[in-house]
Amino acid sequence: MATIIQTKNLSKSYGKTQVLKNIDLTINQGEFTAIMGPSGSGKTTLMNTLSTIDSFTGGEVWIEGKSLLDLKKKALREFRQKRMGFIFQDFNLLDTLTVKENILLPLSLQRTPVAEMEQRLANIIEALNMESILSQYPSEISGGQKQRTAAARAIITNPAIVFADEPTGSLDSRSATQLLEQIQLLNQTFKATVLMITHDSYAASYCQRVIFLRDGKIVNEMFKGEQTEKEFFDRILTIQSAIGGDRR
Repeated sequence: MATIIQTKNLSKSYGKTQVLKNIDLTINQGEFTAIMGPSGSGKTTLMNTLSTIDSFTGGEVWIEGKSLLDLKKKALREFRQKRMGFIFQDFNLLDTLTVKENILLPLSLQRTPVAEMEQRLANIIEALNMESILSQYPSEISGGQKQRTAAARAIITNPAIVFADEPTGSLDSRSATQLLEQIQLLNQTFKATVLMITHDSYAASYCQRVIFLRDGKIVNEMFKGEQTEKEFFDRILTIQSAIGGDRR
């Protein structure tokens, strides 16, 4: 299985405070992975570093075999736009654009031919069953539909990896379940590699793998294998209780 992300001795400091401490990590193509840990454990910093949003102060990061140390700022920005997708807790949709326009925005910025844009859109809305809301605006749809729109926007560029930052954090339980099922579907149907930051054990139980951070270090990881979501959820709670953090 091809490696999408690899880190060696990855470190990140803010002044004298070391937030990430010599992290060695490998993410393979097609994996759906959660990163969990108590507040302040370094989860968001790790995601921002891996997604090139933030720099790192030690070690090395490779994405699709390319060392981030070899890429200049412009190349990093282009790499992020073309090879990465993002799902944020607060949706980050543009209120003046319809659902369809929001989804197509990354391709519009890349000046993708219209015919190709429409074909990619058709494949995604069929998978996510979004046809009925394409002409509506963000103010006219539910939180779950907004997050589904954000997920479609993240995947439409065929990114190497999708970064999801607490994607269920602002959703009710029903909408959260629907979104997690849809992210699973994107992962399986489009072979999208998904790295999700979450406090939520229930959300993590939908993943194939969970990595636990504490004090900037990887302290445990577990794989779902043949377990059900319920069985995996119970194991996640056990580890989460041991290292500290929310038990939602």
